[in-house]
Amino acid sequence: MFWTKKYKQRKSIKELTHHIKSRAHIDDDILSEKHKQKLSELCSYVGKIVPDSTKSAEQLNVAWDRSRELLPAGRYHIIREYADVLAVAIVVAFGIRALFLQPFKIPTSSMQPTLFGIHYIANENETLKKCPELLEYPLFSARRAELTVKASGYIDQSSIKYFSRYMLADYTSFNIDNISYTLPGTPSKVLSYLHFKQQPPGLIEKGTQLCNGWLSLGDHLFVNRFSMQLFGINRGDITVFNTEGIIGSNGNKLAGFYYIKRLAGMPGDTLRITDNMLYVKTKTSDKFVPITELDERFKKIYSGQGGYHGHHNGFSNGDSATYLGKDYETLTVPEDHYFMLGDNSLSSADSRDWGLVPRRNIVGKASFIFWPFSRRWGRVDYTDPLPVKTGQFKAPHGFKAMEMQ
Repeated sequence: MFWTKKYKQRKSIKELTHHIKSRAHIDDDILSEKHKQKLSELCSYVGKIVPDSTKSAEQLNVAWDRSRELLPAGRYHIIREYADVLAVAIVVAFGIRALFLQPFKIPTSSMQPTLFGIHYIANENETLKKCPELLEYPLFSARRAELTVKASGYIDQSSIKYFSRYMLADYTSFNIDNISYTLPGTPSKVLSYLHFKQQPPGLIEKGTQLCNGWLSLGDHLFVNRFSMQLFGINRGDITVFNTEGIIGSNGNKLAGFYYIKRLAGMPGDTLRITDNMLYVKTKTSDKFVPITELDERFKKIYSGQGGYHGHHNGFSNGDSATYLGKDYETLTVPEDHYFMLGDNSLSSADSRDWGLVPRRNIVGKASFIFWPFSRRWGRVDYTDPLPVKTGQFKAPHGFKAMEMQ
């Protein structure tokens, strides 16, 4: 009993001292000098209380009563304390975001199969086939997309409707022969992954399977802003930059403020694309060499596996690129500028279309994919190509190997 009583009094002294000092610190800007002096005297008084002395219990009661007089709780004081903690947490989070790590969502398919934006995953994906349905979204950001036509008919264009569930997930509904179907994604995204026998779709026969897979929200990653300040950026780095001041080949500003591409051309490089291979003559050399000889990370882009298909002079719609659009055409990168390419060369609007990226626009380097937990999860650009031949590009869906990721 003696030891317990002494412990409780020591604990009470410690709590009261902490309470006085913390409140005095929090309210420092609104307390008068006289009030601060009284709090200092009270704190000194508490510090002189000896646990288990004959008068210690009475002294503690007096001190607590005095603290309540000098530091009344006031209205919503608990909410205020939590708000202070929350404000500090927000400031720290924004500081980390501004100086070190910035979250980023892949917006398009231009970096596939290294990084994926919103994309369709075919039913050949063994991981998702084995995954319980309730875990498909939290683990892989995937929603089931399966449609087998129940009755022959045409798509009723007037029936196409876009809606959102829970303000998070996009869905599109439409009718075929007055039967309604609903699939994940915006109307344009749904039409991009439906496998029609002809374009535009004509009569769709009963039993036709238009899709059998999943729609994924794509990769969410952290961008490392700090290491670039120490070590700079290098050829082969997957880089995030803003599009301020960059004008597209159509004369308009680029859609979207942030882009992500792979750095292919350094200041002083002379570039050309011949036979679907990017050749580089560095500022210290007098001859062109394949880019695969300058950085190992480019070798998988020319592997012909998992959807990788090298670099091209044009795009999937048949248009030639504005820059390096011919086998013999060259481009020299000026100082403080970089030439950026998407890994999905046939479907990437990159420096071949809108030109060079100034050094001031660079935000940082892609660092770590934190969601979804796909085969790409973890350090960016460290995943080997899927061991499946890329094959031939087939409009409008591209390479089958990419749908298997």
